[in-house]
Amino acid sequence: MDYLDDAEFRSFCVVVPMFNEEAGAELCVKRICEVLSSIPFRCALVAVDDGSQDSTAAILDRQSQGLSNLAVIHHATNRGYGAALGTGVTYAIEAGFNYVLFMDSDLTNDPDDIPRFVIKMKGGYDVIKATRYRDGGGVKGVPFFRVTISRVGNWIARRLFGLPISDCTNGFRAVRSSLLDRMTLTEPKFPIIMEELYYSAFLTRRFAEVPVTLTNRREDQRPTSFVYRPRVFFNYLKYPLKKFLGVRPHGLLEGEPVR
Repeated sequence: MDYLDDAEFRSFCVVVPMFNEEAGAELCVKRICEVLSSIPFRCALVAVDDGSQDSTAAILDRQSQGLSNLAVIHHATNRGYGAALGTGVTYAIEAGFNYVLFMDSDLTNDPDDIPRFVIKMKGGYDVIKATRYRDGGGVKGVPFFRVTISRVGNWIARRLFGLPISDCTNGFRAVRSSLLDRMTLTEPKFPIIMEELYYSAFLTRRFAEVPVTLTNRREDQRPTSFVYRPRVFFNYLKYPLKKFLGVRPHGLLEGEPVR
């Protein structure tokens, strides 16, 4: 794999939140760490156990004994997807990683796509989103109604955000740490993905996409905790609507973008 030459790129950290993922935690960590070990840059996996009530915590602790590129952080109670990401981001910034790459723990995001994100990091992009809807991306095994809702929601969000992003709701993404450090993110659950993109829209113009194929969770894993309710849709779409109306994010001062 060839990488572009960007002197600003030195390292990245993969952040994976986990909650009651005993059926897939070990394989997830193994697959990601195997890919990271082949990348010629400083990189690590941070698994955030978000107050799991099964054996997820014990599995992660056991794996951390034999994997030098794995760090495990535990929440005493379940605080939500957004809080788990925040814990991972804090670790990445304090450890001096240049980028944070977010992935799900159920391997619906393929770890083999990580090097493709690295190429974009080396290219100097600030926000790199996986996309199911452009240039060879797709879905496999995902129920039709979920795909339909996603396509419609992303069609609306893309036009309101006005960004060169075709898959706004995709949680498989990489963001420059310096941008994340300027964001005051408050969403405790999945809409943090949109809140993050909302801040990014005011902070940078350097966006890129990586086409990927999203798969469905395996039958032996717990069902997804995402629910399809009107309130959830509002919590997602309020951020592109704010951007469309020119409402600046909380705590973000007027001024030029980072890049």
